Formats: sequence, C-alpha cells, structure tokens
Amino acid sequence: MNRNRSICTLALISLLLLVGTGWAQRSARELPFHSTGTPEWTNSVAFDKDLFTFVRIEYSVNGRHGFGSTPERWLIDAPDSDLNFSYRLQQMTSMKVNPKGLFLKLTDKELVNYPFIYIVEPGRLTFTEQEIPILRQYLLNGGFLMLDDFWGEREWANFYEEIKLVFPDREPEDLPLDHPIFHCVYDLKEKPQIPGLPHAIRNQGTDVTWERSDAKEVHYRGIFDDKRRLMVMICHNTDLGDGWEREGEYEFYFHDFSEKKAYPLGINIVFYAMTH
Repeated sequence: MNRNRSICTLALISLLLLVGTGWAQRSARELPFHSTGTPEWTNSVAFDKDLFTFVRIEYSVNGRHGFGSTPERWLIDAPDSDLNFSYRLQQMTSMKVNPKGLFLKLTDKELVNYPFIYIVEPGRLTFTEQEIPILRQYLLNGGFLMLDDFWGEREWANFYEEIKLVFPDREPEDLPLDHPIFHCVYDLKEKPQIPGLPHAIRNQGTDVTWERSDAKEVHYRGIFDDKRRLMVMICHNTDLGDGWEREGEYEFYFHDFSEKKAYPLGINIVFYAMTH
C-alpha cells in the first residue's frame, strides 16, 4: 500500500512538473508506470513516418454537470493502458506502433497529424468553446475518436450534452453485433463488458460485470458522417482501458477480461478506424 501511494504521488508530481513547464512532446513515457510495468520496444528508423501513435486527449472538468473540478480525470489508467495496448497492437497485428504514445489537447496544432484519438471517462468531461469546432472539423476531415470507461445514466447524460455541442445534428447510434468493427480482426461473439479490476475482484465467480446498478447493459454506439463513415466509437458501461492497464496484476483478470475482451475489441477498433 505504501509503495502504491508513493508511485501515485510520484506520478502526480511528474505530471505537475510537466504541465508547469509546458512540455512540448507529452509522451506517455514521461510518467512512471503504476501497475506491473510497461513493455519497451523499438522500430526501424525506416518506419519513423509510418508509425501508429496512440493519442490520449487531455480535457477539462469545470463542474458544469455537478462532478466538481477534477482536471486529472483524463489521465486515468495512463501511462500503463496506453503503452500496454500499443505493445499488444504491434505484437498482434502488422502495424508498426510508436512505443512512446502521446498526450495532446484538442487545441494542439499537432492534432491533425494523428488520425486516432482516445478520451477516457468522458462522462465527466467539459468541452471548451474553442475545442468544439476543432473536434468537429477534425472528425469530419477523417479523424476518429474512441471514448471509453464511463458508467451509468448520469455520466451518459453529461457526455451526450457535450457531444451534441460538437454534432447537434447527429445522434449516437447503437452498433449491432454484426457491425464489422466487432469482427475485422477478432471475431467477437458478444459485445463485451469489461469491469475495472476492483469490481472484477469483488464479483469474481459471479456473472456480474457491471460497476453500477444503472449500468448493467453495455453499449457500443457510433456517430457517422454523411457518407456513413464511423467517426466516433463510444464504449459505455465498460472499461477497456483497465483491461489494458491492469493485465499483469491478476491471472484471472488477464484471461477473463484483458486477453478475451479488452485487447481484441481495442485492436478491432483501431484496425477498423485506420482502414476506413
């Protein structure tokens, strides 16, 4: 317990130092891991311009929806989830993947250079007036947004209100199980619900995989452009990021949730995004 607290404190100090100095390249490698360690790998210099980079978006929480001001929510599960997933993506596909990952704000000029972005806990986010048109243009120009790890009706209502500021004329649509995103690399037989590790431990040996009483049904929803290209993948009442972050802590969690559900679906989502 003391070791975990020390690691968390060190991570927070590192984050504050990086933010305070205006760190130009916000790499996931800048933060200490807080689970069981993260893999390291290299790519040939010849692939430097052809690497997939897992980009996590930094957002604000201003309390408008009653969640208080918790600006660090965007950092949940990082850097372990980002780096573990990036490694598995390179290991299990032919994609060459950036071993550093990246943290960006929607207002960063480099955003247009990265076709895939990830937001964690969107049930608490608040888009700024400046971010709304930037995100809309990014997505309509071919970008892809994955949202993950938010639970229940209150967090859905918050996210829905925020995403409608981006696309007031578009509605999130439930994706049927026969959508190609569930089958393009791994053939999933169900829409998986991945609980965070503490909930999985608490309910081990039961069929309970939800974290809240109003979050029993998992939803995978999408937002499409005018040509029916999937621009936004919304993973509600599930936590793929914990499946990536905590893969090495308990064998049962790795086999039941990371290996069978979180990684296969995550890889499918990225592969589909990058090929459509």
